[in-house]
Amino acid sequence: MLGVALPLGCPAFRALRSLLVTSFADHVDCVWEREIIPALREYVAIPNVSMHFDADWKRNGHMDRAVSLVSAWCRARPLVGLKVEVVELPDRTPLILMEIPAFGNADERAPAVMLYGHLDKQPEMSGWREGLGPWTPVIEGDRLYGRGGADDGYSAFASLTAIEAVQAEDGSHRRCVVLIEASEESGSPDLGAYVDHLAERIGDVDLVICLDSGCLDFDRLWVTTSLRGLVGGTLTVEVLEEGVHSGDASGIVPSSFRIMRQLLDRIEDASTGRVLVAEMSTDIPDDRLVEAQQTASEMPEPASAHYRWAGSTRPMTADPAEQLLARTWRPTLSVIGSSGFPPFDRAGNVLRPSTSLILSFRLPPTASAVIAAEAVTAVLVGDPPGGAVVRFDGIEFADGWNAPSFAPWLAASLDAASVDSFGSGARTFGEGGSIPFMGMLGRRFPNAQFVVTGVLGPSTNAHGPNEFLHIPTAKRITSAMARVLTDHAGQ
Repeated sequence: MLGVALPLGCPAFRALRSLLVTSFADHVDCVWEREIIPALREYVAIPNVSMHFDADWKRNGHMDRAVSLVSAWCRARPLVGLKVEVVELPDRTPLILMEIPAFGNADERAPAVMLYGHLDKQPEMSGWREGLGPWTPVIEGDRLYGRGGADDGYSAFASLTAIEAVQAEDGSHRRCVVLIEASEESGSPDLGAYVDHLAERIGDVDLVICLDSGCLDFDRLWVTTSLRGLVGGTLTVEVLEEGVHSGDASGIVPSSFRIMRQLLDRIEDASTGRVLVAEMSTDIPDDRLVEAQQTASEMPEPASAHYRWAGSTRPMTADPAEQLLARTWRPTLSVIGSSGFPPFDRAGNVLRPSTSLILSFRLPPTASAVIAAEAVTAVLVGDPPGGAVVRFDGIEFADGWNAPSFAPWLAASLDAASVDSFGSGARTFGEGGSIPFMGMLGRRFPNAQFVVTGVLGPSTNAHGPNEFLHIPTAKRITSAMARVLTDHAGQ
């Protein structure tokens, strides 16, 4: 049995670890093939889009179906002392809470491990290739296609399987608390209430494992060291109370679209894409600059090589390190929706009364989302061109997150786990996406270490068409987490 007092680097520990490596991988592979993949296929077929995209989610019942599927699978696991409960606060999406007591030589009184995932999904999105669809699970080779398998439906199954692998091989793990929420794709508005409600049951935590992030390739364990914040809202320009014939009004009534262009020019340089609102930028820490340079130098190709470019479109910067910094530490604007435009086949010669665009800003990890939201609102609505009615409303925002430095034991554990599972050492990078609750957990557990990782690698296309889960990577991450849990038990 694995002792709890052996340091990671000593020969005796390495010998004991080597006895577990093959067994962990064998156990994980068996559970994935026989039990997780069939369950994930059922899960993918459920259209449980997040609450933001389905106001009638409770009445429609899809979220409850997904929660029932995942919680039933989890209850059936052969884990000593496992408790599974579906918690549902009033007017909140449900949360699956799982508690597993310490096992083996681990101290039950020591701080716990929190493992996190979510099961709500992004909406369908168009563009799925023939034979694929968001709610049609299809396995091609080592890929499981369909919405939500990689983001983030696999997390509940992988978390319990990692713990199960430790127990099956007579290893040790600390007390584990697993939280699977159902509102992450809407910005996790419900998670904070559940963490407060369950504070006594969660207790003290000194390791958080989150399986909702990505990887730059499938050849090693990638650990996320920062996440971007976000600000979003709907910008509306109104010039008339009703549309009028363009031959009659154009030249007298200003175009709402032209005014919209002027407003966008206030906040973004159209030539470079640089965001002009100063409150949305921050200084990049020296260690993150070094990290980007090191990661870029070790990658066989730049991040831009992962995208399916149309025609001769070029990246905004060709420098590999600058690409990594641009997607993690520099603010960006994306226009993700519009209103006020008739469809092509119904577009008459009418000067439209209004134009609305949904703006989505990504912020550097250390920028204040509140201050950024206030600043961009002031810039957009102040002194409107031509006296038009301008509104920026429906505003949502969330801070980013910059990880604390790894403790020596965790840095060694992650590297060894990556070598064991992937054959290459672990690497770190800044993630371009947002996981809004990470900052909240960082504040709740200031002494905790964070392992934020995931399977969203090249071309997996989370949120877009043809999303897939790379099954071998999911298996390897599951095995790697089993080894991190084992090493944590010895601290």
